[in-house]
This record gives sequence, structure tokens and C-alpha cells, in this order.
Amino acid sequence: MPENLNVAEAQFGKISVTEQSAVSQMSQQRNMEMLYDVPVSISAELGRSVIKIRDLLNLSAGSVVELERIAGEPIDLMVNGVLIGKGDVVVVNENFGLRITEIVCTEERIRKLSS
Repeated sequence: MPENLNVAEAQFGKISVTEQSAVSQMSQQRNMEMLYDVPVSISAELGRSVIKIRDLLNLSAGSVVELERIAGEPIDLMVNGVLIGKGDVVVVNENFGLRITEIVCTEERIRKLSS
């Protein structure tokens, strides 16, 4: 390093709480915007069942697998395998769809992710 280099401490003005909050919100918004184009897998789960391998191997066309869900009960809305809501099955232009009736609260979703 050159010997005649003059080094001094940087001086910064004080940032008010309001300015800090605004900067923090802008930063959070930018961070969220980075995620907007990330693809996620979304699925509607009609129900589940546990069967023995013997029974699985005997399944064929026409077999019926009984699910634990009662007919008419809301369907689970899953994002990347995590329950985020519930809804009712609808038909949209000859395709099945899901009308969302409930969104699981954020705290519950976080709790399920951490367990």
C-alpha cells in the first residue's frame, strides 16, 4: 500500500425510525419480488388411504380404494406438499378446478413446515 494514503472513518448521518422502516419495507418488497417467478407445485388432494402391499398388488382396473375423507368434505390445497388451504371441487371448461374456501393461517403453515 502507498505510504501517503489518508484513511479516515466513514461518517454517516442518523437514520430516523421512519426512514429505517421505509428502507426495510422496500427491501422486503424487493426480496418478495425475487420469488414471484419461482415455480411451485400445486395440487388438490381428494384423500388418503393406507393399504398393505398385498392389497396394492391386487389392484386392477375397476378396483375401488376407500379414502379416509367423507364425501362432500372440502379438498386439501397443497403447495409443494404443504397444506395451505381447503376448497370445493368445481368444473371449469370441462376441467376440474378448486374453489378455495379456506386459507390455513400463516402460523399453522410455518408450524407444519418445521415439524
